[in-house]
Amino acid sequence: MQPILDIQLARPATLTDAALLLASEGGRLVAGGTDLLANMRRGITSPTILIDLTAAAGFAAVEPHHGQWRLGAGVTLATLSRHAELARTLPALAQAAAAVAGPALRSAATLGGNLCQDTRCVYYNQSAWWRAALGGCLKLGGDTCHVAPQGRRCHAAYEGDLAAALLAYEAEVEIVGIEGTYRRPLAELYRDDGAAHLTLRPGELVAAVHLRAGLPGRASGFRKVSARGAMDFPLASVAVVLRLDGGVLAELSVGISGTHSQPLHLEGCHTLLGRPVDAALLEALGKLVSQQVRPMRSTVTAANHRRRVAAASARRLLQQLAAA
Repeated sequence: MQPILDIQLARPATLTDAALLLASEGGRLVAGGTDLLANMRRGITSPTILIDLTAAAGFAAVEPHHGQWRLGAGVTLATLSRHAELARTLPALAQAAAAVAGPALRSAATLGGNLCQDTRCVYYNQSAWWRAALGGCLKLGGDTCHVAPQGRRCHAAYEGDLAAALLAYEAEVEIVGIEGTYRRPLAELYRDDGAAHLTLRPGELVAAVHLRAGLPGRASGFRKVSARGAMDFPLASVAVVLRLDGGVLAELSVGISGTHSQPLHLEGCHTLLGRPVDAALLEALGKLVSQQVRPMRSTVTAANHRRRVAAASARRLLQQLAAA
């Protein structure tokens, strides 16, 4: 680890001011800093100015409004995990927030930081001298992806837990930039490129997340599997949202994170509707997940194991929610 020296700190009063600062060269956003500061200590990133968002008006607000929630990007994961109304109406989100790291980190880490955190890889998240000895990688300081040396794309994995739940809920993100404010589906925030996995343009930042409040008859839940029981990134994180009608599946939405350079909103769930939640349907869901989850070996765990973990988690979660 190396010390953090000679850096400026700005505390803008609005997110628009923050966007203007971000558009200047060398600026990075910071709120909780649980991801960024660790990468700075490893020499992975070296910003010249940190833009502290914690003073921006409304950045950490949690607001119900006409059947929807607006969750400010600065709300901490601890707040999300303990919010009684969110736990009642959007349990998968509260469960995902509670699954991140430990209590101390959750008290600092934010919703926006979790959604926008850097991708991870066993060849990238190392000390500067370790990376230099290897000759760098395609993501930083080199010209080869050590996960797939014959390819020309970085396979570092996005491992934010909350994205799985929010994709299953079909959330939207509110973006503030130097050209104004707009909303778009959360899925459009990401691309499958470990070196540049966010689609934000220069001078843009995530201001908030918008999603519908829980609807009658809907059930949802979240499941995370990691190599260690606590304080670890996921091998796979899975969220399921469903509704049964007359004993058959009427709605199904599945979000998956930890396996690719972007989180996935599972495609093809409509093909399972109108069927009872039995062994045949659970097997069909597992096949859908296995067809779309194709991780590379960017962690210490085998890629095939991570795919099997994602499929098994989705099946078990669907079965549990349907039974409940």
